[in-house]
Amino acid sequence: MKKLRLYLDTSVIGGCFDPEFAEESNLLIQQIKLGKYYAVISDTTFKELEGAPQQIRDLVRNLPTEHLIEIAVTQDIIDLAAKYVSEKVVPAWCQADALHIATATFHNADLLLSWNFKQSVNVNRIMGYNSINLREGYKSLEIRSPKEVVYDS
Repeated sequence: MKKLRLYLDTSVIGGCFDPEFAEESNLLIQQIKLGKYYAVISDTTFKELEGAPQQIRDLVRNLPTEHLIEIAVTQDIIDLAAKYVSEKVVPAWCQADALHIATATFHNADLLLSWNFKQSVNVNRIMGYNSINLREGYKSLEIRSPKEVVYDS
């Protein structure tokens, strides 16, 4: 089976230290460290983590480089994220969430994982993102919570 490329938004990384999400977030990080998945992390996530506590920043820094894919935001990604906002899939104040979705889409991640059930892991928003993705020539993006990935075996 193909090793999945999992785009991790900031909520998944921070979730390792949140009692509500720690079990599944830490299990996911452990599975990445063991080589079961690739962690795809964007420069947007790295920027969001700059102000985070040291333990959260260290978590990302300690991922094995052979299981980590670092990706960058481009103008095409910014334009795609702007379409999500202009077409009211997400409100303008959720630009960072739109940027995560667009980045994962553009870089062809297998899944985007998030604990953000309001703006990301939300069936109506997912349908909106994917209608724009398909119209713009991208594939549909699967958006899930870590809970749906870590207990697959």
